[in-house]
Amino acid sequence: MWPAVSQEVTIFAVMPTLRHSPLVSVIMAVKDTEPYLPACLDSILDQTFTDWELIAVNDHSTDRTPEILADYAVRDERIRVFQSAGYRLIPALQEGYRHVRGSLLNRMDSDDRMPADKLESMVEVWETHGKGTVVAGGTEHFVDEGEVGGGFRRYEAWLNELARTQTHYQEIYQECVIPSHSWMLHKEDMDRVGAFDPVVYPEDYDLCFRFYQAGLAVVGMDKVLHYWRDRSDRISRTWDEYKDNRYFDLKLRYFFQLDRDPKRPLVLWGAGRNGKDMAKLLLELEPALTWCCDNDRKIGKDVYGLRMSSWQIIPQLKDPQIMIVVSSPDGKREIREQLLAWGKKPVQDFWFFN
Repeated sequence: MWPAVSQEVTIFAVMPTLRHSPLVSVIMAVKDTEPYLPACLDSILDQTFTDWELIAVNDHSTDRTPEILADYAVRDERIRVFQSAGYRLIPALQEGYRHVRGSLLNRMDSDDRMPADKLESMVEVWETHGKGTVVAGGTEHFVDEGEVGGGFRRYEAWLNELARTQTHYQEIYQECVIPSHSWMLHKEDMDRVGAFDPVVYPEDYDLCFRFYQAGLAVVGMDKVLHYWRDRSDRISRTWDEYKDNRYFDLKLRYFFQLDRDPKRPLVLWGAGRNGKDMAKLLLELEPALTWCCDNDRKIGKDVYGLRMSSWQIIPQLKDPQIMIVVSSPDGKREIREQLLAWGKKPVQDFWFFN
């Protein structure tokens, strides 16, 4: 009898300690989304991962949004509702961030939907890597009527390819590589990059650059983890801050902070509309800019007081940094192949800008 008791005590002593799931704080700014909000909230309630809190911040809605939020908060105590003292998106996000209790963070848009396994899948991957990591998932657009536009489908396919290949930082100067609803990271890492403090639009793109600046690793998931609604009155279509969606000022600011080496010659490749607009900005920063293209009609011409060179000048330059501003997908592919053939490396030697 005694040996049996002794053996039982030994087994108990070596049992592993139960690991508790982290609390995930989902921050959601809400304004006038009455037609879409119930479906959004239901998709959060349906999550297979249950250790979450939703911090919903009402940004001065004029429809039934506040009543809907209040009803759902009564139904489930994990839903916490606050009012934004300021106006517009970033002040609402700042207000939500002040109330975070969780150790992991995610953001949600109040007209979108979550797949049921979104939080569970992201937490599982994050726990494999830990702090210093941003988990980024795939996305899928949808509309209530008609079909999603081709531009959004191309953007969606591009985002999902980045997640599959984990090449977010390699392509960061093209477009926003991690949409606002498609990341998860630890609160300490979010604090380190400044959270929602900078009042800079587009806020999700600026946050991606701050992830990059802080050296956070991005782990992509080859899986759709967000359903993204397209509608005519979304802010990316209606706000002046999003009117010129090339965001060249934002991109150049970070490029010169993070990647520009003033000891190396700078080359701009591309003479279309985007190339010309970029050249105007660059010439204020880099008077010694080398500007090239593959258009025989423009090579040798003076544009903005700068002689247009042939792309074949690049091998003659000593260790150049190359910015490519070309719109054509085929053109981008051919340029990439040529640069790789010359032994140039992405991020180290060349970057694509849209």
